[in-house]
Parts: sequence; C-alpha cells; structure tokens
Amino acid sequence: MIRVSTKFDRPEPAAVERLSAFSSATIHEAQGRLGALDSAIKPVDHRMSLCGPAFTVQCAPRDNLMLQTAIAYARPGDVVVVSAGAYEEAGSFGDVLANACQAKGLGGLITDTGVRDTEDLRALGFPVFSRSVSIKGTVKETVGPMCEPVTVGGVLVRPGDVMRADADGVVVVRREDVAETVAASQDRVDAEAGYIAAYRAGRTVVEICDLAPLLAAKGLVIDDRA
Repeated sequence: MIRVSTKFDRPEPAAVERLSAFSSATIHEAQGRLGALDSAIKPVDHRMSLCGPAFTVQCAPRDNLMLQTAIAYARPGDVVVVSAGAYEEAGSFGDVLANACQAKGLGGLITDTGVRDTEDLRALGFPVFSRSVSIKGTVKETVGPMCEPVTVGGVLVRPGDVMRADADGVVVVRREDVAETVAASQDRVDAEAGYIAAYRAGRTVVEICDLAPLLAAKGLVIDDRA
C-alpha cells in the first residue's frame, strides 16, 4: 500500500499575485539566478502565462495515471507539476484533461514530458508548459508519489513552491522566499527603468554599466577616432 497525503502549505494568494507581476527572467535574476527550469520546457502558446503554488506529482515515463490523480485532488489556483523522467516521446496530456483542469480552476500544468492536442490547448487557453509535443499515447499502470518534492527540468520543486512561467520559460520560487523575491524583483525592475531612461537620454551602455575598466583589464583597446 502507498499512502499519499495531499496536505501542504501554500503561500498567501496575495503574495502569489504580487509575484505574478514580474517575468520569469526578472525573478530568476532577482533571486541570484536560481530556480530556472530547463529551457526546453516552454508553453504550447507564447501568450500563455501562469503563477501559482506547485501541486507536485511523479509519473512513470509514458504513464499518466498519477497525473490524472493529481488533477482530481489539486485545488483551484494550483499548478500541477509533473516529473516523468524527461521522456519526450509521449503525449501524456491533451485537450480532455485540460478541460478537466480548467473546470476545477487550476492554474496550469508544467511537465517534463510531452503533451498533444496543441491546437485545442491554444484555443482553450489553459496554460500548459511541456518539454515536447508528441501524439504518442500513454498507459495507466504505475502509482507513485504525489505532493512530495520532485525534480523537474533539473530543479527541485516542493509542493507549495511558487511556479512562475511565461513565454521565456519557467522559474520556481521557494514558498518561504516569495516576499523577499517580490521585493528583489521590484528593485530590479526599478533599476532597469533607470537604465532605459539613461540610454534614451543619450548615455552609452559602456558608461552606464561602467564597462571601461573591465574592457581595459581584458586588454581591449578601442580606437573610435573618425
């Protein structure tokens, strides 16, 4: 017998909402370039975006029994995060399961395996991020852990950690670090706005980023005389 508990701590919805204001790239940089999943995991439509607590599940390759189980027990707003061995030749999720997720109010799906029915997924608008697209079907044979830490895209994801995903990729923020990451992300956005304003005012990248000493130390000499 395998006993599974679906109880875990989730961040406050307001904190998740604040984090959702920032892009995946901004968050990744703001938390010290940590938490980025493998760049092969991308949305099936570049307009898709999600931010929500992870409801984790481990599946055997080419087997979506536990994925379907996770969908049944996840709560509204949860993002189902699937670790399935990074197996690309399987379409473990499609339009039927996406409708099931949407009907429950789930926040999205992130999987390190494949999905299918991508035209229908785009039309439905349910956020789906996957490693691959494959028409090959799956079986329902293997039970496994749910709501336990899993590794997806080379990164450890714990239940309740916050997943932020957009057109550029996927990043995970530890649930206890959400407030700190929101503050750091805002600092980065403010700093970048200052850089842009300075560039538009005529200052150069070398000047703003103080690159001259670095370039000189590396032996680069630039002759820009007319």
